[in-house]
Amino acid sequence: MASAACNEERVKLNGNFIKASKEISIGDEVEVKSPPVWRSYKVLGIPKSRVGAKLLPDLMAETTDEEALKELEMIRILNSENRSVGIFGRPTKKHRRNLDKFKDL
Repeated sequence: MASAACNEERVKLNGNFIKASKEISIGDEVEVKSPPVWRSYKVLGIPKSRVGAKLLPDLMAETTDEEALKELEMIRILNSENRSVGIFGRPTKKHRRNLDKFKDL
């Protein structure tokens, strides 16, 4: 998943798009595209081997501004409300036809 995100230019290191093989160091700023905003993190430490998700907060700190986090939360709430009503992303061809019929009335 990480290499796919790098190939799609959804990951930046110190402001530049990177490849998945790029090595990071302590103090680097990593930005990840979480549509529609860029979430940013500061590298606090690098483990010698793979670690579990519970240990990750010890190795990084999120530096995303509050405005971007609020925007993400608003989108999350909107998507949740849409799902509860029965709207799941793009309409299907059948739903588009029904919408077109509704607009014509």
